[in-house]
Amino acid sequence: MRFLRYPPPRKSDVVTRAVVLSYFGGPEVLELQHNKRLRVLEPNEVLVRTHAASINSLDIRLRSGYGGSILKHILPFTMGSDVSGEVAKVGSSVRKLKVGQQVFGASYSGGTWADYCILSEDELATKPPSITHVEACAIPFAAATARNALESVGKGDRVLVLGGGGSVGLAAIQLAVASGCHVTATSGSHGIDRILAAGAEQAVDHTVLEDIKLAIKGRFDVVIDTIGAPKTEKIGINVLDKGGRYTKLENGVITSSDRYGMWLGIPMAAPLLLKKKIDYLISHRIEYSHFSVGVDALGLEEVRRLTEAGKLKIPVEKTFPITQVREAHEAKDKMDIPGKVVLEFD
Repeated sequence: MRFLRYPPPRKSDVVTRAVVLSYFGGPEVLELQHNKRLRVLEPNEVLVRTHAASINSLDIRLRSGYGGSILKHILPFTMGSDVSGEVAKVGSSVRKLKVGQQVFGASYSGGTWADYCILSEDELATKPPSITHVEACAIPFAAATARNALESVGKGDRVLVLGGGGSVGLAAIQLAVASGCHVTATSGSHGIDRILAAGAEQAVDHTVLEDIKLAIKGRFDVVIDTIGAPKTEKIGINVLDKGGRYTKLENGVITSSDRYGMWLGIPMAAPLLLKKKIDYLISHRIEYSHFSVGVDALGLEEVRRLTEAGKLKIPVEKTFPITQVREAHEAKDKMDIPGKVVLEFD
């Protein structure tokens, strides 16, 4: 990760407002600092003037302590992953982007909840002119993550998306449909209409059923579990055809580190995943895997192309000014806003 640097990077003359996390906890731990000084750009990096940045479920979890066994060592840091804005400056080796271009993208290293943020050239693409900055910033992080789960799907595959009403789930549905798959998805009642609008052939409300497996019609080649709970894993494993693939949204290193501590958890992550792969291969004749967040130039270009073609969209339910970032987190914590929330910058 770019923020794990030694020696510390040189500071630039760019001063920005930024939402900084110094402690884990509730919305009250978020601090809007007005004099955050950015570092000097690396040759492959771009300085972006932020117009809008979205709040992902991962941001809520990070604020609350997910990954704390690792991230506590680099506190404080600037929050945020998605961004849409304008190129303000480019590094010496940047070729595809120019100052003044409208761009959108996502940073695995965070830092986008600021008036100015730094991303690598591969983490950015030109913003489709047909959508606003608010609409654009809701897409890349969720879509790039969903794409990681769909690398091996092909035309005609039967795909089940567990948790299809969230941003990653909606992106997975649309990406699978664009690949020619037949998609079924589950969600709470608030997400059923969004799932069907995204192209799912069947939408299942998991909140009104005692046994969701009875409501899911047919068996599947691929199950994408964006929830990753023991209950959804059990469902996904048991609706797969032999030779199928179950993949869930989980960073095994973070999960293992939070459970066992960083120094023990990191080396244990790979053996734990391998054991589960072998167990399910023997017991169910299926492939078991994880997918996690990650952004690359090729994936982001596909996201841009599908967005421009109108085949990929993440609906935005509410916007907040950056000065009300705590209120936005409070609303998400209370589940007052089930859909996507975006922070706007003046």
